[in-house]
Amino acid sequence: MTTLWLRVSLPFCRLPGGLLSTADKWRRVLVPGGKNMRTLGFSDLSFSDLADVPFRAGIHGTSLLYPDHIPTSPLQKALLAAGSAGMALYDPYRHDMVAVLGETTGFYTLKVLRDQMRRDPEGTQILQERPRISLATLDMDKLRSLPEGSFGREYLRFLDVNRVSPDTRVPTRFVDDEELAYVIQRYREVHDMLHTLLGMPTNILGEIVVKWFEAVQTGLPMCVLGALFGPVRLSARKLHVLVSELIPWAVHNGHRAPCVLNLYYERRWEQPLAALRKELGITAVPPCMQGLA
Repeated sequence: MTTLWLRVSLPFCRLPGGLLSTADKWRRVLVPGGKNMRTLGFSDLSFSDLADVPFRAGIHGTSLLYPDHIPTSPLQKALLAAGSAGMALYDPYRHDMVAVLGETTGFYTLKVLRDQMRRDPEGTQILQERPRISLATLDMDKLRSLPEGSFGREYLRFLDVNRVSPDTRVPTRFVDDEELAYVIQRYREVHDMLHTLLGMPTNILGEIVVKWFEAVQTGLPMCVLGALFGPVRLSARKLHVLVSELIPWAVHNGHRAPCVLNLYYERRWEQPLAALRKELGITAVPPCMQGLA
């Protein structure tokens, strides 16, 4: 299944000088008779292998729409979606597979989100200016100098406590629309800010709660899938708390809050986190979460 998935779903790539394409290298590993043959599972796959490979899009009669774009056919998207969904469910921390799942299943939902941003002044400005969130664009010294309780200071605390970096978000590749590619990239890059707003850690329980909030907010199939199937890994105690308290809280706040993609987070660093939560209609974290974090 892995061999078929790679053969059909990965577009043909060629390196300068006529060297083997990335897909050919995978086939050499997987096809009987190839050199250095060994068996690979989904856990061995990483789309970072394609990140620096110049792609020739002529096979689909299309052109590159943005630097990391990889044009794919509907069949390839379906196979990529199926494979990445299986891997993401097996290992929720495979962010590259979660990213591919979001890109290959969310095209029409991304249009709805893009239209919501266009109807909002702040969202329109974001679409026009295309801000990015990374260590290269963040002024970490400024965030550290902000007062305790400010959104920027709490966001930095979240990064430090959970040992995460904004640079871990993989670039968009499989969305065949330049503006929609930015929308899903923006969604990924503000994900940690949603953790900060919701007061959720990065453990499995915290990620599931955030996914329920995002599912209500965005409607992205990837978020719905994570919200529904993520709880299978929880203990009975945590599952009970999730179903009885945390999911209702996340759904309620997801409905109350305006579209979180319309918030220019980079201009809210100095705002007190409590005030920002009040503005968005996000209520206090249920007390039960403190004993489960």
